[in-house]
Amino acid sequence: MEDLHGRVAVVTGAAGGIGLALVEQLAAEGMRVVMSDVDGERLAAAAATVEGEVEPVAADVARPQDVETLATRAAERFGAVDVLCNNAGVTRPGPAWELALEEWQWLLSVNVLGVVHGIRAFVPTMLARGEPGHVVNTASIGGLLPYAGIAAYTASKYAVVGLSEGLRLDLQAAGSPIGVSVLCPGPTETDFRAHSRALHPAGPADDVEGEYDGVARISATAAAALVVDAIRTDRFWVLTHPSYRPAIERRTRGIVETDEVVAGDFR
Repeated sequence: MEDLHGRVAVVTGAAGGIGLALVEQLAAEGMRVVMSDVDGERLAAAAATVEGEVEPVAADVARPQDVETLATRAAERFGAVDVLCNNAGVTRPGPAWELALEEWQWLLSVNVLGVVHGIRAFVPTMLARGEPGHVVNTASIGGLLPYAGIAAYTASKYAVVGLSEGLRLDLQAAGSPIGVSVLCPGPTETDFRAHSRALHPAGPADDVEGEYDGVARISATAAAALVVDAIRTDRFWVLTHPSYRPAIERRTRGIVETDEVVAGDFR
């Protein structure tokens, strides 16, 4: 999809961070953008800062009916959707055995089922049109490498990576011109953790100390720019930090050669 001007995009988790940066850059490309977030007030404030044609629609991606309504609102406001960015996500630190079942359900319902709901609500219509399109699913470097202390988040992001790979293969098998990208960002300058703590029904939890030690953070704008380029060039893997490549290679060797479990942190 080299020419984005005049096309329509939907971005979830768009009230801040990478989601808002995606909205800004897609709007700057001349796209009309439906931006969505579970926090309606925060979303409205973010939409007011974007230069371009945008429509804020509050929705909880964990609720399939909300995402279906989002799809309806997008079609009513701008018409057919060309680019879908399933970006909404949350995190919750803690050892796997300590997190309550409610916490597991909350995190998986947003991070995994939120992507599923987006695919089910938008992709059938995109397929029926037979036109070029693109789906971007936001995973994490934690979807390729594990970290101690965030097992639930890691599990959810591994699922997003696998879902994205399967979606790309399914679309190719269907002969569809719809591309797929999976964004696996490393440390990024956002308020992701603070926003997750604010949304969690059980209340605040501490961050994992030293989780990203030794890795420089990038801006959300820089991460979004890589996504826009991937949409243009139909590139599947979007990794923001080349410094993780040796660890990813070690992980692959661990699977087929060494039996090593390679952590994503550099401690």
